Amino acid sequence: SEILFFFQGYQGMVDGGDNIVEVSWESVSSILQVGGTVIGSARCKSFRTREGRLQAAYNLVQRGITNLCVIGGDGSLTGANLFREEWSGLLEELAQKGKIDEEAVKKYAYLNIVGMVGSIDNDFCGTDMTIGTDSALHRIIEVVDAIMTTAQSHQRTFVLEVMGRHCGYLALVSALACGADWVFIPEYPPEEGWEDSMCVKLSENRARKKRLNIIIVAEGAIDCHNKPITSEKVKDLVVQRLGFDTRVTILGHVQRGGTPSAFDRILASRMGVEAVLALLEATPATPACVVSLSGNQAVRLPLMECVQMTQEVQKAMDEGSFLEAVRLRGRSFENNLNTYKLLSHKKPDAELPKTNFNVAVLNVGAPAAGMNAAVRAAVRVGITEGHKMFAVIDGFEGFARGKIKEISWGDVGGWTGQGGSILGTKRTLPAKYLEKIADQMRTNNINALMVIGGFEAYLGLLELSAAREKYDEFCVPMVMVPATVSNNVPGSDFSIGADTALNTITDTCDRIKQSASGTKRRVFIIETMGGYCGYLANMGALAAGADAAYIFEEQFDIRELQANVEHLTEKMKTSIQRGLVLRNENCNENYTTDFIYQLYSEEGKGVFDCRKNVLGHMQQGGAPSPFDRNFGTKISAKAMQWISKKLKETYRKGKVFANTDDSVCLLGMRRRNLVFQPVAELKSETDFVHRIPKEQWWLKLRPLMKILAKYKTSYDVSDSGQLEHVAMHSPKEAETGAI
Repeated sequence: SEILFFFQGYQGMVDGGDNIVEVSWESVSSILQVGGTVIGSARCKSFRTREGRLQAAYNLVQRGITNLCVIGGDGSLTGANLFREEWSGLLEELAQKGKIDEEAVKKYAYLNIVGMVGSIDNDFCGTDMTIGTDSALHRIIEVVDAIMTTAQSHQRTFVLEVMGRHCGYLALVSALACGADWVFIPEYPPEEGWEDSMCVKLSENRARKKRLNIIIVAEGAIDCHNKPITSEKVKDLVVQRLGFDTRVTILGHVQRGGTPSAFDRILASRMGVEAVLALLEATPATPACVVSLSGNQAVRLPLMECVQMTQEVQKAMDEGSFLEAVRLRGRSFENNLNTYKLLSHKKPDAELPKTNFNVAVLNVGAPAAGMNAAVRAAVRVGITEGHKMFAVIDGFEGFARGKIKEISWGDVGGWTGQGGSILGTKRTLPAKYLEKIADQMRTNNINALMVIGGFEAYLGLLELSAAREKYDEFCVPMVMVPATVSNNVPGSDFSIGADTALNTITDTCDRIKQSASGTKRRVFIIETMGGYCGYLANMGALAAGADAAYIFEEQFDIRELQANVEHLTEKMKTSIQRGLVLRNENCNENYTTDFIYQLYSEEGKGVFDCRKNVLGHMQQGGAPSPFDRNFGTKISAKAMQWISKKLKETYRKGKVFANTDDSVCLLGMRRRNLVFQPVAELKSETDFVHRIPKEQWWLKLRPLMKILAKYKTSYDVSDSGQLEHVAMHSPKEAETGAI
């Protein structure tokens, strides 16, 4: 089918002419890693008038266009909705004026519209994440990380102003991701007298030797009387009341720029497919829809409902009903707000409950970025719930050796942005240390265990629960939070650390692709980590725009390798003269990276030359991405609340005794919800030999990668989003499922 671009948004649709261009396969090559929009975007005054829309309708009919895909924020999508509602009236008016004939009115009677939300503010109701939000968070976090080092040195207070005129999402999530001291957002103004409480908090932090204060202000922040709170006002307040050296940094358009993050590239690619499927299935009776993501599930929502709800939020804020505004923003926003409130302010000791329970936290497996954010959240939520928190150094091995100490609220300050594992982590399994670990549990009177780690953590919990018959010490609630770059833990779509690794792979592939722009006709073979799990190779290939990805889960033979080489040879005849091939480290014991490199070198002689790269441990390192900081923080806070609940349930006659399957759980993200699953029940879903889940959701995205690399293949549409209504949730629901 014919695909057309409108350059300069609605302006191009109104102006017509050269702004409407047919698109070829090659013309969109290499735009995956480019920020902004290559087809331009413009705020269009004329489209807001009926005259303008009449002209746009005329241009569409001239070109025979009846399917429109609009990528934009709430303004663009509201405009699209109006355009569709007026369509038949516009055609009749054009016919009356003699611009089009009656035949055309019949032929083009219906306009199908599907929207994709591209907006860094994440301000559109009905969607968990809009395209561009994650990349904007990357920019903000890069700045905050850089500021932290200078502020540490100078003992300064920084006030950071981020975008969001009507929506506080960016401010809220970046505050969560960097552990800011205070955040101002439009939906949740501070209570009367906030000036005093903020200054008290800042001076307490200084007294606790915290050298750095960060305050984040959304540009649309207001107080409870709807008066603006500006970053300058906050700065003046801190300087006048406390005399602290305070600086303001306004991030401005930096947030819109830069290359898109891995998450945004994959989200946008998935949404693009959904949009096309929605258009193909659209009938005159179906409402115009928006494709969006709910948790990890693609959904379609009626455009009209989303627009109405987004307007309701503004109305609620104007009327001062701020709780209602937060509720309308959706469960993901509400959950972020609740988590932030839970973790940022320590209650005075006198106000904390005392449960007399001791809870231990440990890291198991290989390091993964975001582990520290998870430990911080666990410790702070545990203390808030009234428990004594203990940190175990170096996993089960350290546990056996008695490397365990109490950890306080302040000890985990500033951990969110740290990569690796501060507690130290080992792959050692507990089976050979059972006696010693039981001793340590008894000596330190540990009543619950929280394990943050990868596949070994899962195996470890299975071993500990099997040892319950012999050791009463293990009859306590235990929970696991998945953290591994490989994303190979059963029971969860995502694990902490995988997003950071994916960004590292994507960045490296971008650089490698760029290195080829000087030398023509070159193919790169890149080896990724992941054990036997092909998640990193497959998703990295999707995010980097690779030509092929070899993974263990989808067996391949010499014929497929041959076909890939031929495909690349054909590609080299076009204007795109470079290729990218990813290979998971264990995809095949005989077709090694060297073998594939040599095969491609031989077969490509005279057409292209080859280079190979093994990415190695850089995939485990680096500062955690905003997604991993947030996911780690929220999933860990939830796991800790589950521990508190289980401790209450299993406390009998002065001691904790838990020996049922449902007291040893893994907390995972499954499609739309966070769910606690007994590890015993996950056994049947696990391939223990290759350390991967038997079924993996992302394999459904394999054909998408192939189609985008110009292979002819069929795409399984059974998983595509169904049209549903925008759900209004009850406040209780915000606590249950959402991320």
